[in-house]
Amino acid sequence: METIKKALILIVDDTPKNIQVLGSILHNKGYNICIATSGSNALELVKTETPDLILLDIEMPEMDGFEVCKVLKSNPNTKSIPVIFLTAVIEPEKILLGFELGAVDYITKPFNIPELTARVATHIEIKQSREKLLELNATKDKFFSIIAHDLKNPFTSLMLSSQFILKHINNNLDVDMIEKKVQVIYKSSKQCSDLLDNLLEWAGTQSNQIKFNPTPQIISKIVIKCVEITSSQANNKNIEIINDIPGDISLMVDRDLFETIIRNLLTNAIKFTHEYGTITIKLKEEDCFTEISVTDTGIGIPMEAQSKLFRIDSHYMTEGTSKEDAGTGLGLILCREFVEKHGGNIWVESEMEKGSTFKFIIPRQINYMRPL
Repeated sequence: METIKKALILIVDDTPKNIQVLGSILHNKGYNICIATSGSNALELVKTETPDLILLDIEMPEMDGFEVCKVLKSNPNTKSIPVIFLTAVIEPEKILLGFELGAVDYITKPFNIPELTARVATHIEIKQSREKLLELNATKDKFFSIIAHDLKNPFTSLMLSSQFILKHINNNLDVDMIEKKVQVIYKSSKQCSDLLDNLLEWAGTQSNQIKFNPTPQIISKIVIKCVEITSSQANNKNIEIINDIPGDISLMVDRDLFETIIRNLLTNAIKFTHEYGTITIKLKEEDCFTEISVTDTGIGIPMEAQSKLFRIDSHYMTEGTSKEDAGTGLGLILCREFVEKHGGNIWVESEMEKGSTFKFIIPRQINYMRPL
């Protein structure tokens, strides 16, 4: 089951009493709150924290709410954040100006609490629905891209190699040529098989058909199995996999989903690690969560590409160190979705030509908030 992410609301007001009243009302409704006491303060804050909704006072010194809204809507990174103006006086021309600048609503002072919470909830829901629609469209585009490109290429190799053997089977083909073509057939078949496995798992997550059944599991045993599964790939590149996870640590996880996470991270690390490199799997226990990391000595990931790795609407493509296919990126997307089902987070730390570390955390107590 997944944890429900609380919406973050930014309150921008230069009057402490207004901030206190708004903050108290919205906090009691379950929202996360952040505060800016001026327009310039708000614009600095949104550079590092992206709120789901902004409650913006109009009458502020130095930079009023209209100016702040204009800047927000001119920035591609903040233009989609809904803005609700806070005002004590409703003047038709100001209302019109606010909507022209991109505001979605007005709330008048003194605050009517039921009206305030209803308007906030409505615009949060609209924003989340819009984001979900964008994600669904990106998912559809991703699926058609995979069908059109990533499945077509290996099937083309399969057909051409098979056709070559059939055409020359009676022409005394030498063993080396046959072996070469059979290797192409095997590699293409394996590529198709892996891709279809990921597609089926991914399709299951999109339709909420993936069962989530966390039970106490010895983590080292799951990792040992994943190392065995990927050992042939690692051996082909003389890569050493070090399992540095203690044998007595148990976590509440779904065994199948957890195994998929580790297997995909290992496969990814092998693909982008040079021959004779090393991959290390570690576990670190904190007060409220457990952190698991997979570190390689591979080629690294550019900083600008790291944010794209776990997103369905973007794709970082590059060949492996032994010219392995660039792939679809579905493996890491599955890792993110399966980690999030456990109530955790996943991220990457990387330095070019020194390697990458993929880390994810799982809470000790999973928060069961809603059915899948």
